[in-house]
Amino acid sequence: MDHKKTPYFTALKEYAEKDINPLDVPGHKRGRIKNDLTDALGDSVFLYDVNAPKGLDNLSRPQSVIKEAQNLMADAFNADKAYFLLNGTTQGIITMILTVVRAHEKIILPRNTHKSIISGLILSGAIPIFLPTIIDEELGISNGFTIDNLIKTIDENPDAKAVFVINTTYFGACTDLKSVVDIAHDNNMLVLVDEAHGSHLSFNDKLPIGAMEAGADMSSASFHKTLGSLTQTSVLLAKGNRVDYNRIRVVINILQSTSPSSIMLASLDVARKQMYFNGKKELDAVIELSEYAKEKINKIPGIKLIDKNYFKAKGTFDYDQTKLLISIADLGKPGYWFYNVLRDRFDIQLELAETYVILAILAIGTIKKDIDRLVDALAILSSELYDGNKKLPFPKFRYHFPTMQVRPRVAFHAPKKFVSINDAIGEISGESIMIYPPGIPIVIPGEIIDINVVDMINFYFENGFSILTEQEDDTVKVVDQENWSKEYDEDDL
Repeated sequence: MDHKKTPYFTALKEYAEKDINPLDVPGHKRGRIKNDLTDALGDSVFLYDVNAPKGLDNLSRPQSVIKEAQNLMADAFNADKAYFLLNGTTQGIITMILTVVRAHEKIILPRNTHKSIISGLILSGAIPIFLPTIIDEELGISNGFTIDNLIKTIDENPDAKAVFVINTTYFGACTDLKSVVDIAHDNNMLVLVDEAHGSHLSFNDKLPIGAMEAGADMSSASFHKTLGSLTQTSVLLAKGNRVDYNRIRVVINILQSTSPSSIMLASLDVARKQMYFNGKKELDAVIELSEYAKEKINKIPGIKLIDKNYFKAKGTFDYDQTKLLISIADLGKPGYWFYNVLRDRFDIQLELAETYVILAILAIGTIKKDIDRLVDALAILSSELYDGNKKLPFPKFRYHFPTMQVRPRVAFHAPKKFVSINDAIGEISGESIMIYPPGIPIVIPGEIIDINVVDMINFYFENGFSILTEQEDDTVKVVDQENWSKEYDEDDL
């Protein structure tokens, strides 16, 4: 295939350069309006913002330039099909789940999942079978699962329809994906992969293996996170004869807008071209920056970069070194403090913070100056804080996943009541409560709120981090068990 072509972007550019009389939507009419955004960005952004006019195809049923662009994307990943997504990997994850599992059917997945997976469980009505994950108590993070635990879980649930894998986790940990695929396929199960933080893996053999290369059936890859397209743009990839391609299209059309952003679509098209020709070289440079950062950061007293050797020693199969996971516990301040100080005092924006670590994401747009600024700032903070005697104490909780009482869909539709978080112990959660980022729920609908959950929520509140709930006060939504007909809900949903 001719990867020098950018079918959709080229057609959009030609359309924008013509003297079109705009008697269709959008209402800005090729940027003729004037407002604060046109003053900041100019008219060109609006010229390229069109709504599927003649010649620019239709994302709901691509037949020309979008279809050609998607075929090129599939080829770049060695997939059979690729679908452009404009609602992020969230849309892709929900699409994969709704394509493969129905109500009361089982799906095997790790519990350290993004909230979009829980949304997929609610919409599908599927039964989640959660895999035990590798818990790193020292860093306070959850990593991948072991192959032994996967085999045990499959043996206990031979009727499961699919295995869901995160490749990589938010912190860079990777499971033995090829073995997962072989084991799942031997048991007539599909493999679905969340590659929100792993879309770059397929473009450099120095990095862990990508989903399509491993033989997975479907994956959702966030192009915008590490490959240079605009925020919200992702790609759903599918491969092999186990996949129901017709159902994929049906589900995508349920979830996506009929008025997709032309600029976002174009950004996917051109980003694919760039990665196909330059991806290996550009990712080589990212890996070199990661090694440079490791050398510099590990010379700072009280600070350590957590590398691949550390993860493998803890039982993780592989690790993506484009993630800079930095331990700061010996400086006596939690990661949340560093996250805020680095932004407020040094204008450095990290990806996220946990109690014992901070995380920086390197990608093809990262430059050496970025690393140097981070190193200099950390050195200053170390000089102010480190005395060789500090050690951040463990908080009251450990990384903890609650017990599931009912399916997420059942809890979602059950009658609810609101209670104070401190009075919620023993209740069945009616919502997902999480820190974002990373968006891994502390508790999900259908799980029991126990003392560990309450301690975690209070700990995050006390440290000033935003907790995503459905309320604006300190109450949580729980199942109103006194007014709940469980038998009816279980059978009906």
